[in-house]
Amino acid sequence: MYSLEQAVRASPVLSQVAQRVELSRRLMEVIRPLLPAPLRPHVQAGPVDDEAWCLLVANPAVATKLKQLSPALLAAIQQAGHAIPRLRIKVRSHR
Repeated sequence: MYSLEQAVRASPVLSQVAQRVELSRRLMEVIRPLLPAPLRPHVQAGPVDDEAWCLLVANPAVATKLKQLSPALLAAIQQAGHAIPRLRIKVRSHR
């Protein structure tokens, strides 16, 4: 029987997914200190691809504030050495 870690390492597709999840986590670590404290609980790291990194937010007000902050957030990400060309901000649905 394989462990989850062994299965991820054995599968190129799962390995790539795991790498993208880890990158998203690291990107969140970069921007978290730049977010106003009241916003932090309302922002989650989302998927990352070659075109953008997606931030998942709790409501439209948080999305608006993040759009205002996005140039500074993107600059910090790029200064940290990550080649992320843009940020996407998506309001989570609450079903």
